[in-house]
Amino acid sequence: MHEGHEEMFRRRFFVSTLLSIPVLLYSEMLQEWLGFSVPAFPGSEWINPVFAVIVFAYGGVPFLRMAAPELKDQAPGMMTLISMAITVAFVYSLASVIFPTTSAFFWELVTLIDIMLLGHWIEMRSVRRASSALDELAKLMPDTAERITEDGEVEQVPVTELSEGDLVLVRPGASVPADGVVAEGDSDVNESMITGESRPVSKEPDDEVIGGTINGDGSLRIRVDATGDETTLAGIMRLVDEAQGSKSQTQVLADRAAGWLFYVALAAAIVTGIAWTVAVSFDATVIERVVTVLVIACPHALGLAIPLVVAINTSLAARNGMLVRDRVAMEEARNLDAIIFDKTGTLTEGEHGVVDMATVEGVDGDEALSLAAAVEGDSEHMIARAIRQAADERGIGVPPAADFEAMKGRGVRASVDGDEVYVGGPNLLNHLNSNVPSALRSFADEAGENAQTVVYLVREGDPIAAFAMADVIREESYRVVDALHDLGIEVAMLTGDSQDVADAVAEELGIDTVFAEVLPEDKDKKVIELQEQGKLVAMVGDGVNDAPALTRADVGIAIGSGTDVAVQSADVILVKNNPMDVVRLVKLSKASYRKMQENIVWAAGYNIFAIPLAAGVLAPIGILLSPAVGALLMSLSTVIVAINAQLLRRVDLSVPGIPGVSTPGQAEPAN
Repeated sequence: MHEGHEEMFRRRFFVSTLLSIPVLLYSEMLQEWLGFSVPAFPGSEWINPVFAVIVFAYGGVPFLRMAAPELKDQAPGMMTLISMAITVAFVYSLASVIFPTTSAFFWELVTLIDIMLLGHWIEMRSVRRASSALDELAKLMPDTAERITEDGEVEQVPVTELSEGDLVLVRPGASVPADGVVAEGDSDVNESMITGESRPVSKEPDDEVIGGTINGDGSLRIRVDATGDETTLAGIMRLVDEAQGSKSQTQVLADRAAGWLFYVALAAAIVTGIAWTVAVSFDATVIERVVTVLVIACPHALGLAIPLVVAINTSLAARNGMLVRDRVAMEEARNLDAIIFDKTGTLTEGEHGVVDMATVEGVDGDEALSLAAAVEGDSEHMIARAIRQAADERGIGVPPAADFEAMKGRGVRASVDGDEVYVGGPNLLNHLNSNVPSALRSFADEAGENAQTVVYLVREGDPIAAFAMADVIREESYRVVDALHDLGIEVAMLTGDSQDVADAVAEELGIDTVFAEVLPEDKDKKVIELQEQGKLVAMVGDGVNDAPALTRADVGIAIGSGTDVAVQSADVILVKNNPMDVVRLVKLSKASYRKMQENIVWAAGYNIFAIPLAAGVLAPIGILLSPAVGALLMSLSTVIVAINAQLLRRVDLSVPGIPGVSTPGQAEPAN
C-alpha cells in the first residue's frame, strides 16, 4: 500500500509542479512582489484558472478521496484539513473569475497542492515497508524431496506430494523436506534457523527432525509425520502473519494536530462570517474574510513538519547502521521499557571459540594449542575452526600432521612429530581408557558450571591439556547492556539454548531477565508476556525463530547479518551487525520525536497567530491580514520548520565506553 501511494504522490508532485509554473508566472501578485513581468497575449488571462483547475483535478482530488474515510469515521485529520482548504480556495477562485473580487487564490492553491504532495511523497517513502517475511519463510522449504518407494527405489517428487508415513532420503547438506522421525542413519542437523540452538543437533534413529532444517555430513532416512500446514515452519509462518496483523495503527502526532486545527478553523470561519455580517452586513468582503481564514488554516508547515524530520531521521539512522522500515515503530522506540535480545548471533558471535584452557605440569599453553591445531587441521567441525582460530590469534606456528582420522562421536586423531595425538570430548577419554589428571578435572568441572564445552588434548594416551569452548560474547554487548540500563531500559535475553548457557551469558553481561530453552512459539509468547505487564517491548534477533517475536514486539530490530526472514519481519535493521546501534536507535528516536514536537509547535503557532488576524480581530485598529500577507507568513512558517528539522543532524548518538572494552564504531552525521 505504502509503495503504491509513494509512486502516486511522486508522479503527481512532479506533474503538478510543472503545471504550476505558468500559474506562478502569470500571478499579478507575485509579479508585483518579485518585480518581474511576462508577456500578455489574447487569452492569457485564462492561464491561471485553466492550469489551476488541472492541478486541482490531478493533484488535489487524491486528498479529497483520502479525506472521505476520515469523515466517515468522524475523525478529521490531515487529509480533511487539506481538502477543506484546497476546495474552498478552488471554489472561491473560480467564483472570482465569474464575479470579480479583490483577490483570487490561484497561485496559493497550486503551491499548496504541490507542497502537500511533496510532504506526503516524503512520508510514504519513509514509511514504506515490504511484507515479504512469509515469502522468506517459505523459501526455507525445498521444492522437491527424494521419496523412497516400497521396492527401495528413490524418486524425486514435489514436496507437496509427500504424505504422512512416506520415507524420504535426506542427503548431506540438503534441507529436510518435512517434519518427521529419523528411521535410519545418524547426522548432525543445523536447527539454528528454527530453534535458535547454536550447535548442530545430533540425530539418530527415533529422533525428531523439523522441516526446513539443514542436514550435516551424514545421510538420513526420515519417516514423514507432518506436511503442509501441520509442520513447525508453517506454524511459525502463521505466527508471523498473526503478529503482523496485530500491529496497532498508531495515529501520528501531525494528524492529531490537523484534527484539532480542522475544528479550530471551522469554528473561526463561522465566527468570522457572523461577526463581519453583523458589523458590515453580508457582502463580498465577508466571503473574502471567511475564505482567507479557511485557506490560511491549511497546514503548509504542518504537512512538512513530520515528513522532513522523518527524512533526516532516516538518513541519520542509515549513516549509523540503522535501516528504518517502519516510522511508527521508530517513534515508539523512545518510550521502550524493555528490550529483549536473542542470544546467539546477537549478544554472542554465534560461533564457538576457545575461552579458556588448562595444561598439565610441564606442558606450555602455546605448545598444547599448537598440537591441537595441527590435529584439527583437516577438520571442518566448528570446534576445529575455533581451535585453529585461537592459534592464529596467538600467532602460534602449527606443525604438520599426518594420518588424520575422524572418530565419529569421539573426536579426531593424527600423527604429529611421530606422536599419536587426539582431540575430543569425554567420549574420547572413555574410548582410550585415559584417566584425567586432577588439574584438568577441576578445570572441566568449573567449565561445566559455566555451561562451557570441554575438549581434551591427548598425547600417546595421556591427557595433557583441556580447552573450554563457548559461544563467544561480543565485546559490544557489555557496552549495550550498560548503556541501556543508563537509559532506564530493562534488558532481557531470549534463547533456545540451555538454561545453564543462558544464565552464564546473562551473569557475565548483567542482564535483568532470562528466557531459556524457548521454542519459536514461546518466544512470541514471552514478548506478549512482557507486553501484558504494561511494558513497551522491543525484540532484537537474527534468526527465523525470532521472526514471530520480531513482528509481535512493539519495535522489531533485526541484526543485519541475520536471515532474510528476520530482516523482512523487523521494523529496524542494524545493517552493520552492531548491537550498539540499539542504543543509538533509542537516542535517535527521542531526539526525532522532540524535533517533531517542536515543528508541530512552530506550524500550529503560525495558525494560532494567523487565523485570528485573518478573521479580522484587529480590524478595529486598522490591522487586517490580507490573503497575500497570509501566504507570505505561511511560507515563512514552512521555512522555519525546515530549518529546525535540519538541526536534528547535530544529535549526539555516541555510546559511552566501558574501561577495557574497545569501541568498534562511532556515530556518524547525516549527509
